[in-house]
Amino acid sequence: MLSISSNPNNILELESYLKKLDFDYSFESEKFADILISLTEAVNNAIIHGNQGDESKFVHIHVSEIRNGISFCVTDEGRGFNPGRVPDPTSADNIECCGGRGVFIMKALSDDITFADNGRTVEMYFNLKNQMA
Repeated sequence: MLSISSNPNNILELESYLKKLDFDYSFESEKFADILISLTEAVNNAIIHGNQGDESKFVHIHVSEIRNGISFCVTDEGRGFNPGRVPDPTSADNIECCGGRGVFIMKALSDDITFADNGRTVEMYFNLKNQMA
């Protein structure tokens, strides 16, 4: 598990964390990119929206191997949100405003995504079946 304080500069720790996991999993380069982008979006959202940039609060990243793949849980210490109310950034009305791009990207790049604990936790699953021996 990795825990970082809610300073946006700490997002830089994600790539080295993921490179350590890559040593064990030997991610395909496209899968590595999908995971890094999704994880970066999740942690960025947790820092900015969840913890409101309060550096006394932490973002926790937990990884586990499940169902021929890998799962990342990102949890913040904020009040949570309703993921169903995030605006669709591809809608004509929202194309130039309104946010929601991070959640959209995470949904597009992960093989499965769920939100729990009133939106304080996002779990992203990435299928590694084609590359796991």
